[in-house]
Amino acid sequence: MATVLVVEDDPFVRSALIRHLSDAGHAVRSVGTALEALREVAQVGCDLVILDLGLPDLDGGEALKMIRGLTDTPVIISTARDEESEIIRLLNDGADDYLVKPFSVEHLTARMAAVLRRAGSAGPTGQLLQTGGLRIDLQRREATLDGRELDLTRREFDLLAYLAARPGVVVSRRELLAEVWRQPYGTDQTIDVHLSWLRRKLGETASQPRYLHTVRGVGVRLDVPATAPGEDAR
Repeated sequence: MATVLVVEDDPFVRSALIRHLSDAGHAVRSVGTALEALREVAQVGCDLVILDLGLPDLDGGEALKMIRGLTDTPVIISTARDEESEIIRLLNDGADDYLVKPFSVEHLTARMAAVLRRAGSAGPTGQLLQTGGLRIDLQRREATLDGRELDLTRREFDLLAYLAARPGVVVSRRELLAEVWRQPYGTDQTIDVHLSWLRRKLGETASQPRYLHTVRGVGVRLDVPATAPGEDAR
């Protein structure tokens, strides 16, 4: 079972969540403000955060960004905001999933299980992916490029690993949403934002790709570079 941090200022909702999660066998801590949540994440840690957006001291969306600056711990947003643009923004800012209030405890349990499975799925023990100068250790969740360690978020690592496991294959955005994000729907913006961040860390751009190649109207392909950066093809 998981250690869960509930960030919720409504005492009734917070008590209900604590009771349900505790009955399910989880270890639960709870706070009512964003600053308390940041302190808990930084100093104590947890396996999963359930984050309300309507906090009294700081908007939950801003708290999410600050949490992402501290840790890759999975975050499920609990919100009454159901606009698609808001949901996309939260996913792009690092949320792993979202639930629109009111929701059932069964729905929450299912979403938690799915998020925790994704967070813990590092692949077979000792499995390595090697593509050119790119080396990915699925067990340790570490990636290096030309011997240099890459500082990747959990989502960036999952995206890179998924593509690297299929070198030369064009993967559609719909497949990436389903297999990496585990989202039944979304927009290209969700993929494009993370690809942009990932390209920056790989030292490339969309106009001058080295590993990540966009196939317009189809998807994304990871290729082994023909030459190292700065070298001429011979």
